[in-house]
Amino acid sequence: MLYGRDAETATIDRLLQRARAGRSGALVLRGEAGIGKSALLAYAAGAAADMRVLRVAGTEYERSLPYAALHLMLRRHLDRVDALPGPQGRALRGALAMEGGAGGDRFLVGLAVLTLLSDLAEERPLLCLVDDAQWLDGPTVEALLFAVRRLEAEPIVMLLAARDADPAGRAAEFTAPGLPELRLTGLDDRAADALLTERAAALPAPTRQEILVEAQGNPLALLELPAARRAAPGEPSSTYTRLRAAFADRVAALPDATRTLLLLAAVNHQGDLAILLPAAGRLGVSVADLEPAERDGLVTVTDERLEFRHPLIRSAAADAATFGRRLAAHRALAAAYRAAGDRCHVWHLAAAATGPEESVAAELEEAAEEMRSGGGVVSTAVVYERAAALSPDPRDRGRRLALAAHAAADAGRAEQAVALAERAARDVTDPVARADLVMIHATLADEQDRGREAFGMLGEAAGTVADRDPVTAGYLLFQAAMAASNAGDLAALRATADRAERLGLPRAENVRALADLFEGQSPLSRLDPARSVAALRRLIDVNDSCYGPRDLLRAVMWRLMIADVAVANASARALERRFRAEGSIGLLSLTLMPLARTELMLGRTRDALALATEGMRIAADTGQHRIRVYQATTLAHLAALGGDEERCLELTAEPLARDIPPSSVHAVAARSLLDLGLGRHEAALDRLSGALTAENRAGSIASVPDLVEAAVRSGQAGRGREAAAWYGRWSAQVGQPWTEAVAARCAALLDDDEASYERAVALHRKDGGMPFERARTELVHGEWLRRNRRRNDARAPLHSALETFERLGAAPWADRARAELRATGESVAAERPSDALAALTPQEMQVVKLAAAGLSNREIGAQLFLSPRTVGYHLYKAYPKLGVASRGELARLDLAS
Repeated sequence: MLYGRDAETATIDRLLQRARAGRSGALVLRGEAGIGKSALLAYAAGAAADMRVLRVAGTEYERSLPYAALHLMLRRHLDRVDALPGPQGRALRGALAMEGGAGGDRFLVGLAVLTLLSDLAEERPLLCLVDDAQWLDGPTVEALLFAVRRLEAEPIVMLLAARDADPAGRAAEFTAPGLPELRLTGLDDRAADALLTERAAALPAPTRQEILVEAQGNPLALLELPAARRAAPGEPSSTYTRLRAAFADRVAALPDATRTLLLLAAVNHQGDLAILLPAAGRLGVSVADLEPAERDGLVTVTDERLEFRHPLIRSAAADAATFGRRLAAHRALAAAYRAAGDRCHVWHLAAAATGPEESVAAELEEAAEEMRSGGGVVSTAVVYERAAALSPDPRDRGRRLALAAHAAADAGRAEQAVALAERAARDVTDPVARADLVMIHATLADEQDRGREAFGMLGEAAGTVADRDPVTAGYLLFQAAMAASNAGDLAALRATADRAERLGLPRAENVRALADLFEGQSPLSRLDPARSVAALRRLIDVNDSCYGPRDLLRAVMWRLMIADVAVANASARALERRFRAEGSIGLLSLTLMPLARTELMLGRTRDALALATEGMRIAADTGQHRIRVYQATTLAHLAALGGDEERCLELTAEPLARDIPPSSVHAVAARSLLDLGLGRHEAALDRLSGALTAENRAGSIASVPDLVEAAVRSGQAGRGREAAAWYGRWSAQVGQPWTEAVAARCAALLDDDEASYERAVALHRKDGGMPFERARTELVHGEWLRRNRRRNDARAPLHSALETFERLGAAPWADRARAELRATGESVAAERPSDALAALTPQEMQVVKLAAAGLSNREIGAQLFLSPRTVGYHLYKAYPKLGVASRGELARLDLAS
């Protein structure tokens, strides 16, 4: 019976009932040691007799073993890994050391866990219990949180219990952003008295009162202190300290052989008797020696596993042993694991080492290489670091720390990577190898908006290797140039280009092209469109010969900067398909930036909404903050298009506060488009004038036509002439019919010229894309015709504009077209009824399109990083909105957005 926990058990009951109804739930239980977290997990297990239960507990002594807890949690169901989608199965097998071979990134492991849990829940509802989450290894935490944040329509409950930091500082802080929490406090006086009465009814009244005061409502203290009160009454001591002391006394009272067996279990996370007993045999101990500990209620044996009744008992068993006995325990476990063919033996060999030992370091390095080939980059960094610590030769130590730094960087752990690189630099003497370490540090600095610092580091490193390795020096200077451009330091960028050319380094032409490009991002009055566009074309040509995914993505963004929207979109789509198939979620997040933006420009607004929403969510999960902010501006543009002022202002607040191009420029563009659509022309003009005259405003070109229209409509046409002239020169350089059409529209607005209007309309027809820009041209042309008393001629372009605006969801612009049509004397419906697709959420839209293309729920889930059951749930919600009842009917719908 749980005393005083009615509210908490009711919360758990609701979660379990929700799972039985097919919906997921998660909860983090927090509180001090002994407050009842484990008891509530046990209650949940008892209340879930009709459910499958998976359990795992973090252990203080195994926190450095990557994916140890995940392996323990899933160990009975690893036969199901083969049924996972290929990339997911490979990633999980690599993470759990089930095999070598190619694998995916750390987020793909989380997706594999999500799919596996969902598969288990298909058979019956699933309850996952995680105790002592503060001691879980980091990679397991990442995988579980990635999965639990995507639980939606699965009959799964995940309960995680985490201890508050203890006075000794042994319990780390466990963070689970986005998950609901329930904090446990001490029992009230009535419940505490009832529990103490059950435990020790015969206590004298004074002693009873002392224990109640001392325990402060902590249930474990109420249970344990009557039997063993180490400190004298009134002596200052925390509940945590008293409980540890009480368990230490009980462990100390056990026979020596029993303590040895408990020590083996305490320093081994699995508790598997198939390993523990052979290890115990090497120390002259047998299973019979467990009996005293079982009889005292310190441990239990279930399912061939030894489990401690409470984590503090595990700590007491380990702390009670001398240093020599702990070393002996690790050696015995290493031998048992080696005999079983399990590479966990290297961890125990490492733990048993008392100083540098090359043979153990070499085994750890070999294990790290296997992990890396299996995709476990998070694990790899930890293993390489430990190998370095055991390396007698400083050169080996530096090399292994460098490998650890690269693995941490690949895993997205930038600060850890920098710390490892700095440590490696103390032992690495080769200039080329040191330059490689500088690259890690500089990359982090640049990502944290410290571009000038990164520039300095990279430039200095290039100087140290220019004579020995010109290729590396050229690459470092190109990266230095990128850092300078990100920092807006155009003088440093020019100087770097001069330096690369003077030294005759490979990539010198790239650096010069980059300098020319960013010279072209100066204020319009100083900008040379020919130079800027030529630089972009040179960069794209060079990049076309590269094969790295980030090189390809960079080329997509550069194509977008020369208005080659269709090709940029096709390239981004190809990369999206590739990264979804590979499960490369970090690269997918990068790809969704240009993909969502080009979908928006091509008028596929629903697809743009779905992709930007997905990209923003993934970037938040992966810590890619620049990408998250960029995607917010794409969503802000969509909100501006629809006239949703509150949403637009909300989404642009952070980009404007950070003021980092291109996101800050796109944020200004979104707010200006909103102003323009709502008729606030002077506000739009003032906002855009400031943006287009600032330094290094990459991405501002698309807003130039808005500035021209705002100037004309606010009666200040003169303020738009220079911008329109520049846009015309730039359009001639990029050679895209749609930009030439927009340039003609700007000229027509300024000069009130019919020939320019007609040329703009003809060019739009030739291009066939960019529907919003075409509709804007048709709108201003129709307005001009109506003002010149050619009402019949005005109706055709106005009808075309209205139809496009309504399809795009551009409500303010549709209202303008509708008002103009009425001014021609035509009766127009107030608003076209919204179509069925408009009722779908962004995620439902993605799921429906993939289902209509013939993909199964499982295949859709693999692409969208969702569980198959959640995919089915989205389809279930979408069918009635679309008026269909099956996949077959979906395939017959027109799902173009």
